[in-house]
Amino acid sequence: MPITHQNLIEMMTYALVLSGNRIITSGATGTNSAAIRGATKADPNLLTVILPQSLERQPLESRQQLEQVMHLVENPTNDNLSLAEASYLCNKEIVSRCQQLICFAFHDSHTLLQTCRDAEEQRKVVTLFYFD
Repeated sequence: MPITHQNLIEMMTYALVLSGNRIITSGATGTNSAAIRGATKADPNLLTVILPQSLERQPLESRQQLEQVMHLVENPTNDNLSLAEASYLCNKEIVSRCQQLICFAFHDSHTLLQTCRDAEEQRKVVTLFYFD
């Protein structure tokens, strides 16, 4: 993902937290990492990161950032699943905890688009931004 997109996500997350919103995200690089940076700058106490698997299963480049997160939820019971399966379950947990979902995806991001459909079925407010 281009750095300009990451910067926009970071700024938007920063502003959302400054206006009192709690951010719940996953821990992958790119979009999630940018959201974590923005929320951490504004108020790290309003950030929760839910991992699809255990911290040890996360990419090395994101572990250092994740270790600094105050509210980190690991899912080691999903370590035996594929990342796609674990991510789907993680996204379901994120949606269950939120009132509004803001999603950044490509048109072929099947797991994320399914998550948006699931959130809409639960009558959550869904805002979907496409990168392509």
